[in-house]
Amino acid sequence: MIEPGEVWLVGAGPGDPDLLTRKAEKLIRAASVVFYDALVGPGVLDLVPAHVRLVSVGKRAGRHSKEQKTIDTLLVEAAQAGERVVRLKGGDPSIFGRATEEMTACRDAGIRVQLCPGITAASAASASLGASLTQRGLARRLTFVTAHTRKGQLLDLDWKALADPEATLAVYMGKRSAEAIARGLMDAGIAGEMPVALLENVSLPEERRFITRLDLLPLAAKTSLGDGPAILLIGETLSVTAELRQRTQAEQLPA
Repeated sequence: MIEPGEVWLVGAGPGDPDLLTRKAEKLIRAASVVFYDALVGPGVLDLVPAHVRLVSVGKRAGRHSKEQKTIDTLLVEAAQAGERVVRLKGGDPSIFGRATEEMTACRDAGIRVQLCPGITAASAASASLGASLTQRGLARRLTFVTAHTRKGQLLDLDWKALADPEATLAVYMGKRSAEAIARGLMDAGIAGEMPVALLENVSLPEERRFITRLDLLPLAAKTSLGDGPAILLIGETLSVTAELRQRTQAEQLPA
């Protein structure tokens, strides 16, 4: 499935190994070396055969074990040595996954590189909440943004474009920037009552979920979550989810 000297960027999904695609699992088992991120779930790594070399190139907001150029070089050198290379990335490689840099490095070196998609955190979060990310009449648009910035830089997003009350906004790595996100959206016209869901370690046994309002987001981000990776979902579809949950719980209560 992987030829010697070939590189595959593989989406590991949000962490739960049951959310891997069948193709991703086949590629992992066919590799001779797997370079993996810090966001790859331990259950996913357990699927890597014992004879396959595992190399951590873990990257997480605020701390990096290897620079991106170093990772690019490792992939190229492994492929040039005839390895069957899998670059395992949390979520989907094409969504805030630095896939372009790695694919460009491989192609510039004459190495065949391909991409296997994965389930992104926003999809896993909506499933965990029992929520739809879009809904007729409430959310006709879905926007993905990342709040990750280089150290020392301020979060600089087009708040006017993002402040659409008829959209669902998924903010990746948004926990540290919760105050700036709430202020930016409200200054651009979004009501403080807009529902927000915070999810940490989504799809894993240690997952945490918390639903609040936009004006209370900074406090919730500081008090409701731990130090794991988190995603924020912002939009009116979350209010419908809360109503449905309350209705279901009421129906399940004994008469």
